[in-house]
Amino acid sequence: MFTGIVTAIGQITSAQALGDDASFGKRLTLQAPAGYLDDAQPGDSIALNGACMTLTGFDAAAGRFTIDISAESLDKTAGLDAPGAVNLEKALRANDRLGGHLVSGHVDGIGRVTHFAPLGESWELRLLAPATMARFLAYKGSITVNGVSLTVNRVSDGDEGCEFSINLIPHTVQGTTLGALKPGQRVNLEIDLIARYVERMLGLPSAK
Repeated sequence: MFTGIVTAIGQITSAQALGDDASFGKRLTLQAPAGYLDDAQPGDSIALNGACMTLTGFDAAAGRFTIDISAESLDKTAGLDAPGAVNLEKALRANDRLGGHLVSGHVDGIGRVTHFAPLGESWELRLLAPATMARFLAYKGSITVNGVSLTVNRVSDGDEGCEFSINLIPHTVQGTTLGALKPGQRVNLEIDLIARYVERMLGLPSAK
């Protein structure tokens, strides 16, 4: 379980194929900031751009770790198949502050950046989500974008999907990879956990 509060920016330094065809996943090697892995253990959960992964090996002194990502996960996520910057968040402890919202680290869909520009002292980010996610997006509701807990400011349904708008404060732009987004870029989206259960309950017939 996570909160959507990014604790560091890491770098995928290599993505090594684990087999000869697309049915195999990849082994990712990542570089983390100094000291970030001091409390890590093999088997720990860590979110990369909002996708929950398992720490398979690490060198705390060097700030380097590895994870194995399956072909299925590669197919259902964005930004985890090649070298580049990623948002990092270690799993929530029972006594930690819940600074964002409850996040499972399971990507529900891939969104596309349609607009990203300064707006006053902040930045406006607009994303197009798949139509299947539209019922989970609401004004002032929560959404996770590449692992970052954010608040939806506006929602517009259309033929291509559901476009929603988010306001990013300077701290978020500077402390996550979201500041480097470009129009057309794909991002990982996770819907609010509570909305997921509400949708399921409402969709079931009433007990008699």
